[in-house]
Amino acid sequence: MLKLGFVTLRAMENGVSGLRAEGEALGVVGDNVANVNTNGFKRQRSLFEDVLLKSGGSGGGGAGVQQNRVQQLFTQGGLAQTGVPTDVAITGEGFFVVSGNVNGMTGNFYSRDGQFRLDAAGFLVNPAGLKLSGRMRLPDGSLAAATTPLSVPTAAIAAQATSAVEISANLDASAAPPPLAFDASNPANTANASTSIQIFDSLGNAHSLDVYFAKTSDGQWDYHALVSGDELNPQLPGVGVEVGNGSLSFTSNGALDTLTTNQVVNVSFAGGATPAQPLTVAFGSTLSGGGTGLDGTTQFSMPSGVSAETQNGHSSGALSGVSIASNGAVEGLYTNGMRLPVGELVIAKFRSEDGLARAGQGLWAATRESGEAALGAASSGGRGALSAGALETSNVDLAEEFVGMITHQRAYSADSKVISTADDILTQLMQLKR
Repeated sequence: MLKLGFVTLRAMENGVSGLRAEGEALGVVGDNVANVNTNGFKRQRSLFEDVLLKSGGSGGGGAGVQQNRVQQLFTQGGLAQTGVPTDVAITGEGFFVVSGNVNGMTGNFYSRDGQFRLDAAGFLVNPAGLKLSGRMRLPDGSLAAATTPLSVPTAAIAAQATSAVEISANLDASAAPPPLAFDASNPANTANASTSIQIFDSLGNAHSLDVYFAKTSDGQWDYHALVSGDELNPQLPGVGVEVGNGSLSFTSNGALDTLTTNQVVNVSFAGGATPAQPLTVAFGSTLSGGGTGLDGTTQFSMPSGVSAETQNGHSSGALSGVSIASNGAVEGLYTNGMRLPVGELVIAKFRSEDGLARAGQGLWAATRESGEAALGAASSGGRGALSAGALETSNVDLAEEFVGMITHQRAYSADSKVISTADDILTQLMQLKR
């Protein structure tokens, strides 16, 4: 009878172990379900193992079950397009690297949640305020070797005076020379074609540079560059002032053969800008200079028209935002339209993702089991690619979790039945003793 009582008690203990293990497993399921809408969250599952009763150094009967550990499943989550330029998702392996203080611990942490924003100091930070790490762009255009928090300069960028203008156009070969020589006070009636391009002085003020083309003979054209006299120092109100000119010569197939500059453009704008601002006006490569003569301004028998204009100046600008490209490149966006390269975010890869420790706030910390983080660029060394303007959603499958919830609930109910049955048996045993 004593042995029977011992077996019955062991059955109760086995049932209790089942209740404990299934209760812990339900907690894991509940955590998964609660984080179904947490960006970058990775679902977990309970791993069970049986327990053997030890007796005299040899294996005995079963002593129930216990939860061995909770395993993290780093399968890919779905991508949700947000259109936010600082949102970025990883497709494949790897983690964003963020640094700061989390629950009293200071250092590097790792995340799959790519929700970043620009803070007041110019750092890219996640919702918890931790700084995104990467390699900063050096003045020579290369990337720094060290990994540091990415910082976007918040100060306004200085203006740059225009020093070069390039015009690509076609000048109508069938046009007749104007009846009168070019006159800056009457350019519309003394030229065949014209264009206007915005240029900047040393203070960042915008000005219009008007370029007129006048045919002088077959294959020969003159150009005349004008600015408004109201914007010069000294001022010449109400008139257009010629500040530069030259001539273009074309071959019989319409290619630009030579470019002759008769008057180099030097402009002194009013308002305290640098005097005698030099400006080179180009029209593409010339045959005499070793070019094709067809990559800029040409002379074909078709209506005159400008196809492209470029200039290298800009006004001053304040920081208006930041963008993260699909290759991880980070650029500062400024109100003058400039995009300045800042750096490149890094992606961390681990020998064993399963060994990472959860740190809360959508973060993981490296452990001895995970190994040290190997940092590199996206799409390199087995690291995943980046998707800009998107976020990775949780990889939790609610249908799967509900099935698991039912399974654990049934097992919990069965274990409780084992305990109640064993209790009935013990009651019967106690009655036999009486």
